[in-house]
Amino acid sequence: MEKIDGFLDRFKQNRTLPVRVVSPGFGHVPPEEAKKFGTTVRTSYYFFLFMMDGSSRHGVDLQDFEVNSNELLFVLPHQVHRFPVTKKGSDYFKIGFEESCLSLLPRQYPFLINPSNNPKIRFSPAAAVRVKSIFENLLELLSSWETEADLILAHLNSLLTEINAAYFAAGKSPVDHRLSKFIDFKLFVENNLTEHPKVEAIAAQLLLSPNTLYGIVKYYSGFSPKEFIINRLILEARRRLYYSENFSVKELAFDLGFNDPEYFSRLFKKVTGKTIAAFFQDLSGT
Repeated sequence: MEKIDGFLDRFKQNRTLPVRVVSPGFGHVPPEEAKKFGTTVRTSYYFFLFMMDGSSRHGVDLQDFEVNSNELLFVLPHQVHRFPVTKKGSDYFKIGFEESCLSLLPRQYPFLINPSNNPKIRFSPAAAVRVKSIFENLLELLSSWETEADLILAHLNSLLTEINAAYFAAGKSPVDHRLSKFIDFKLFVENNLTEHPKVEAIAAQLLLSPNTLYGIVKYYSGFSPKEFIINRLILEARRRLYYSENFSVKELAFDLGFNDPEYFSRLFKKVTGKTIAAFFQDLSGT
């Protein structure tokens, strides 16, 4: 499996922005280039698939997701993304863009923290029409290499705003205090993962008591804060194993902030039900 750093720098469709839109008749990377990456990659950019007609099955961090009409799948940087082997969807849009594009937009989009741990979103018919229109405008803008970046960013902002609204449409608002704190918790864990932050320190950072933080994290994730951090560490270990041809348990443990490789190995087996060696063998097919 390839880790495709710099992919959008090589295949971007705008002079200044690392962004690329694909539809059935537009924007596909030449087949000889696509073959170099295979069907499973660890992305370095944001990827969105909006299915307008048909269905397509993708893998995100070792889970399969069926994307049907009026649904969108999003994959975040560093996640393991498995593309479908066969093409089923007949009408769709895909877009990829680097973090540098996101940094130029005027607001934040809480759905990108994925507090519900679900990378698939379903749009209402009216919202799907609006999203389709935005993608069509982006495709037109990205048909010209010299399009002004501000025009592209304005439409990208509209797209992410629509997605954010659909993500939280089930009644949970990102401005809700408890959900907002859970989003802050997830973000803190992501930014400090290999430092193994203590729950008490996170609670203090978020101006919460440890018991209040426990209740919030348990409500939204089903896990205690400690369990959440451990699961996230083991997920990162699985990601790294997934794209590593050669690995050392000791190096992997140290890279993830564990001082004791044996403890890390025991923790990996406890969470996944497999030893690291068995997990790696399953991935390599040996």
